[in-house]
Amino acid sequence: MSLRQMEYLVAVVEQESFTRAAEALHVTQSALSHQIKALERTVGGPLLERMTRGVRLTVMGRAYFPHAQLAVRSARQARRAALAAGGAESGELHIATVHSQAVGVLPEVCARWATARPGVRLVLHEYATTDELDEQMARGVADLALGPRPKDWPGPVTVVGQERMVLVVPHGDPLAARESVRLAELADRPWVRCSLEPVVGSASDGQEQGRGGAQRSGRRWLDRECERAGFTPRTAVRTQHSSTAVRMASAGVGVLLTAAHELRGLDCAAVPTDPPWHREITVFSRVEPTGAAAEFTELVRTVGSGELSQDAPI
Repeated sequence: MSLRQMEYLVAVVEQESFTRAAEALHVTQSALSHQIKALERTVGGPLLERMTRGVRLTVMGRAYFPHAQLAVRSARQARRAALAAGGAESGELHIATVHSQAVGVLPEVCARWATARPGVRLVLHEYATTDELDEQMARGVADLALGPRPKDWPGPVTVVGQERMVLVVPHGDPLAARESVRLAELADRPWVRCSLEPVVGSASDGQEQGRGGAQRSGRRWLDRECERAGFTPRTAVRTQHSSTAVRMASAGVGVLLTAAHELRGLDCAAVPTDPPWHREITVFSRVEPTGAAAEFTELVRTVGSGELSQDAPI
């Protein structure tokens, strides 16, 4: 089997069509079909089920596809890394992140990058949850990932800043004028919950661990801290995206816990928690960043010193 054959298989699955895959690969449909059949002969069985409308993986195909996908993505990353190390002034740099970082931190980073390295195009891969981000990064979807520290990540991890977490309420809310709020004061309030809420190691972890090394295998910070304050938060609405959650809280649906940098330019009030809480943000990758990837990591760290720092203004 060849890398090209695996690339053809990945294209067919991702495009859900031989026709669209052939167009994307700039080959004829017959040539594409011939290579897929040759691959199936090599592995000893059918990988794709041809249907009237589209295709889908067979049982054998579902077992084979993740490995083929990783091989193809790794080859692409290797080529980009080689070009970057060789000083290439053009090409692509793939960045994976969660939605909150894409709207809160990356606009400034990308604007500076476009000025400094106009020949290197950025390709963003956005995910709704940190679990999706980690999983897709492990599969080789991008050169770098930006997000909370991943659990048990085998590759390089660089701390680029700290997110300051705040409570979001409408301007007319009595809490809006407060300098800080203890969670115990919010026992009777409804909450807007989001899939990107900070998670800490365990129910027994102290505040310092939450600030320095949140892990998504444990509990949501809000659930743990509310329990310590003597109540269970009542959920008014649950969202997948942080931007949706912010707008819900701004409209008065409920109180929201989110990162301060996500609120710039939005019409809402942000009140710090008492005691304050911060979450570590990192850039992580499968191999040591070089060339353009290393430059991008340093740029995120530089911008993060203002956008993500604990004292960053809202």
